[in-house]
Amino acid sequence: QVQLVESGGGLVQPGGSLRLSCVATRVPYSSYAMSWYRQAPGKERTRVATIASTSRTTTYADSVKDRFTISGDIPKNTIYLQMNNLKPEDTAVYYCSMGYGATVHWGQGIQVTVSS
Repeated sequence: QVQLVESGGGLVQPGGSLRLSCVATRVPYSSYAMSWYRQAPGKERTRVATIASTSRTTTYADSVKDRFTISGDIPKNTIYLQMNNLKPEDTAVYYCSMGYGATVHWGQGIQVTVSS
């Protein structure tokens, strides 16, 4: 079973930066997509950014374009999310996911809080 472990969350002031990491283990797939999602209290989980393992193509939610960057060390099944110019509305639990066809694996989530 694929396991995903996130790290790097915490408390940061508005305008600050954080870098999230996600390591996937027990990966049986040769190609996949890895994504970051987030869920704020009382809201639905929404996709933040995605990277494809073979093409390295990246896509972003409009709300984070030009502020967040997803990258990956694909041979190590690891992805990162560099978050700059953080805003209070970025406060959420951030989840890493790995998708292969209709199968999606999730990490346990990590809290990011943007507050002064």
